[in-house]
Amino acid sequence: MTDKTKKLQSLLDSQVGKGGLHNLVVAVQSYDQSLDFVGAAGVADPGTGAAMTPDTPFFIASVTKMYTAAIIMQLHEQNRLDLEAPLSQYLPDSLLDGIHIYKGADYSRQLKVYQLVNQTSGLADFEADKPRGGKSVLDELMAGHDRAIDTAEALRITRTLSPHFAPGTPGRAYYSNLNYRLLGEIIEAITEKAMAANFEEHICARLGLQRTYLYDWTKPRPGESPATLYLNNAPANVPQYLSSNISDGGLVSTASECMRFLRAFFEGRLFEKALLERMMTWNKIFFPLRYGYGLMYFQLPRYFWITPLPEFIGHSGSTGSFAFACPSRSLYLTGTLNVITPARPFFFMMNLVRAIS
Repeated sequence: MTDKTKKLQSLLDSQVGKGGLHNLVVAVQSYDQSLDFVGAAGVADPGTGAAMTPDTPFFIASVTKMYTAAIIMQLHEQNRLDLEAPLSQYLPDSLLDGIHIYKGADYSRQLKVYQLVNQTSGLADFEADKPRGGKSVLDELMAGHDRAIDTAEALRITRTLSPHFAPGTPGRAYYSNLNYRLLGEIIEAITEKAMAANFEEHICARLGLQRTYLYDWTKPRPGESPATLYLNNAPANVPQYLSSNISDGGLVSTASECMRFLRAFFEGRLFEKALLERMMTWNKIFFPLRYGYGLMYFQLPRYFWITPLPEFIGHSGSTGSFAFACPSRSLYLTGTLNVITPARPFFFMMNLVRAIS
């Protein structure tokens, strides 16, 4: 091991046991691949005592949105999809009716494809938003009440919630998982294939990914169980919900295969590199994140640190997963902390960069 890889592995080892973190896996590559590290620490399965390894699969959660966005860009490139078109061009009215009624105006059939991709539709989030006087799906899951939420149920919940703004309101973005559920419906309508087949054809087969797949708790892969996910220092048992997240957060992968995808995404091997300029049109979503076309932009203001802090472009997931480019350091970073704390991966990535700077 080189000095840099030793520092990275030491950082990983030091994290186990901190703040409910039981296992993690990380890949770090420089743009020129002079640095190529994959490491793991902790116990992947507390039931068997199996160690976390560089090849252990994990739930990538909302990092899946980058994969879905890549398919959308491919279909756009092939002239099979118009990003400026209303959703009604691809989806039936029965699916869209009543999902976006804001201040008495019904925008449901005016929503545009690109507004889903860059989270500017204003649609409510069926997962995190709370109905009046009730609990959100996320509240119920964190309380231990696992259940599947298919697209029909997601839309039913959405119709009970208030949108956050009119679609395309300048400078406004709101993170809604429904945006990417609907993109999945559009992909399936255009291709006449299920999302599992689309991920395989458009992503996995192209890149030679053999351990990236849609999770289905009823059909476990022999020897491919994802690492145990934790919440509040205990295993999080939500297999039904994880299985029902498809285009918005349903993939399982490994750090190395996520790295292969991430490089292909940014280096023009999934769609024309010129499309990245459009994808990197940022809208503020919540401090300090901004959102583009299937991409998050993260950079803390300088007053948080003495020296300028690096920027990160990619996506994170609620499971502690992350897949980001760090352009100022010419690095790619992928992996997971396997703990449900959405902010934690960002600070951990800064620590990874500092460890080798």
